[in-house]
Amino acid sequence: MPQFTVYRNKNPRTRAEMPFLVDVQSDMLSELKTRVVIPLHIKKSIKPMTTLTPEFEVDGRAVVLMTPQLAGVSMRHLGEPAGNLKQYRTEILGALDLLITGF
Repeated sequence: MPQFTVYRNKNPRTRAEMPFLVDVQSDMLSELKTRVVIPLHIKKSIKPMTTLTPEFEVDGRAVVLMTPQLAGVSMRHLGEPAGNLKQYRTEILGALDLLITGF
């Protein structure tokens, strides 16, 4: 479960608008049965805020990192891996920093 792995959203109620979840939990805590994730929302239905909710492309789809919706979930609620956003580490950590510290 490498940090920044993108998983398919298994929840049938939310996956149309939020098809993916990105794992932001440290690899050092891989023995936990839960993961801290941020939903990736389809861009066309939301206006992103540059730092707090950066845009990415996953599986050919434009998505927005919904940092304010950060959540802890059981690993059993994660679907199949759909990619990795490790190349956007700086942007993701910047969004988390803004959410937590306001800077």
